[in-house]
Amino acid sequence: MRKCVLAYSGGLDTSVILGWLQDEGYEVHCVYVDVGQPCEDREAIMQKAHDNGAASARLVDVQEELCRDFAFPVLQWQAKYEGIYLLGTSIARPLISKACLEVAREVGAEAFVHGATGKGNDQCRFQLAAEALEPDVKMIAPWRMQSFRDKFPGRTEMIDFCDVKKIPVKASLAKPYSSDENCLHISYEAGKLEDTAVNGVAIVDFGMGVSPQEAPDKVEEVTVGFESGVPVSINGVKKSPLAMVQEMNEIAGRNGVGRIDIVENRFVGMKSRGVYEAPGMTALYAAHLQLEQLTLDRDLVHLRDRLAPEVAEMVYYGFWYCPKMDALLAFIKEAQQPVTGEVTLGLYKGNIEIHGRTSPNSLYDEEVASMEGGGSYDQTDAEGFIRLQGLPSRVLGKVRPRSY
Repeated sequence: MRKCVLAYSGGLDTSVILGWLQDEGYEVHCVYVDVGQPCEDREAIMQKAHDNGAASARLVDVQEELCRDFAFPVLQWQAKYEGIYLLGTSIARPLISKACLEVAREVGAEAFVHGATGKGNDQCRFQLAAEALEPDVKMIAPWRMQSFRDKFPGRTEMIDFCDVKKIPVKASLAKPYSSDENCLHISYEAGKLEDTAVNGVAIVDFGMGVSPQEAPDKVEEVTVGFESGVPVSINGVKKSPLAMVQEMNEIAGRNGVGRIDIVENRFVGMKSRGVYEAPGMTALYAAHLQLEQLTLDRDLVHLRDRLAPEVAEMVYYGFWYCPKMDALLAFIKEAQQPVTGEVTLGLYKGNIEIHGRTSPNSLYDEEVASMEGGGSYDQTDAEGFIRLQGLPSRVLGKVRPRSY
């Protein structure tokens, strides 16, 4: 019998796909990749997979790896897709593929199956990662198959299928929106959010924090420590990467930080509207940027800033496992070596204030910067500097005078 690995959540879509794959003649091995999504009972989800015909079912916890090896390097790049989105969902997808392929290799599966739709970005991320790691892997994406869509044109048919198969699912025919969550963020899209005239923030039931209006009426200070650009401590206490993210989610979340509502350009070409919340990562991005301003020289920061949108685009599209990303990750690791120190943030009703920053590698020279004079800077040197900078303009102005 043909074997496949299914990226399994236990929800309606993957429950239907599990049953459908068996009808298609596959021995199905379910993999629940734990990236920090909320779940009532993970063991119950594994048991549900077994009860509904899975040859095996296992949970693979990759939360620490997600934060350490995926989210924090993207943070070091200050990468934001289209200048806004912190890439919370995008970052997790290549790691999910990697975890599923490890199981596929172990059980001898020929195919990797996912439940991403044929309209979204995730299908690209799953497949591009999987094929980079296992070039000969067979990808099965049911939502891209006409026969599957003919059988399940809507949620009613999917729920009916589960009833016939006696597969327990919690699903309704009407949802105001769909959501995807991991330890980095929650995304909300589809349903009523597809109307861009609707106030998305007003209709979403956010899960990682309170609204700015409901946040406390006082500033909360938190000090974040970094070593070579990696967040390592909160208020002087060392933390693991996952603990850093989780605790910052709590602190920033209770202060209304990290909500956005955007219309973004999907990789497949269409525009889509999403509402996102990422309280902890939003605060960590802000703290990291401030420490960089203190410790990195101008030309290096400006080069990083020119490349960061390209890194964000690669992560968003799903090109994690490729030579260009390998090189860029090596570059940022080297560039971040001096970014060590602490930044104190003031969090207040969705806002992030900077209350202080210190670093043993600070390039800030108070004597040189002071308006009071002193230090090694001689203001008379600026005369020649400006004259040389202006030389091309003066020559050009004589040859081709400008009207004004």
